[in-house]
Amino acid sequence: MNLFFPDISNLQYKSQSQRIRVVSELWMQNEMYCPACGKPHLVKTPNNAKVADFFCDACGEIYELKSKSGPLGNKILDGAYFSALERITSSTNPNLFVLHYCECDVIDLILIPKYFFTPDVLQRRNALSPNARRAGYIGSIILYDRIPVQGKISVIEAQSELDKAVVMNNYKKSERLRVNDLTTRGWLIDVLNCINRLQGEEFSIRDVYEFTSELEEKHPDNRNVQAKIRQQLQLLRDKHFIEFLGKGTYKKSR
Repeated sequence: MNLFFPDISNLQYKSQSQRIRVVSELWMQNEMYCPACGKPHLVKTPNNAKVADFFCDACGEIYELKSKSGPLGNKILDGAYFSALERITSSTNPNLFVLHYCECDVIDLILIPKYFFTPDVLQRRNALSPNARRAGYIGSIILYDRIPVQGKISVIEAQSELDKAVVMNNYKKSERLRVNDLTTRGWLIDVLNCINRLQGEEFSIRDVYEFTSELEEKHPDNRNVQAKIRQQLQLLRDKHFIEFLGKGTYKKSR
């Protein structure tokens, strides 16, 4: 895999952001395979496509690309809030590639499978002022730090390409967390994030109960949060993301 953007110095663009969009999409089209089925190349969607940037013509998976010049950090700028919210809650929600570049070098490439997105991951920005060129526009931010580490699959890390078989295997493992119902998905992701924040490999159900107040704030309609926590622990156990050791204790799966 070539980790350098293609040369488009002979083309003229009105802005740096437009140039980066074009060159990063060209790079993806030339270099990136489908993590779901291994097809050597992805296909660029028509420019007027609203949902995705690329798709795989072998398995049908669709992908969106976000590029960032600095370190990924905790937040990634997204498009119009209501369109983004509609996208992540729809059945045609794409997987997301997040590309970190420096000048013409590809530094990191992370894949976030579509089933790790919930409305809680999207933050609404303030509307632009009446004097702005796009007055009233409401943008959005992807809260990258709210996505569990299990949903951040490295393809390129610190300018080093990971083995294709490893990437595909990690994607396949992450599919065990695929949940179509948004409410169920939200609970599963929230409890998984709580477990990830616990120190050490082993933990008890009482350790997870420490997040009860936080989960009550996120899910005010639920009147029995601790019962819901127990249910999510059973689901995560069945999906092999945690192991039940007995007597209310668990172990994180690697």
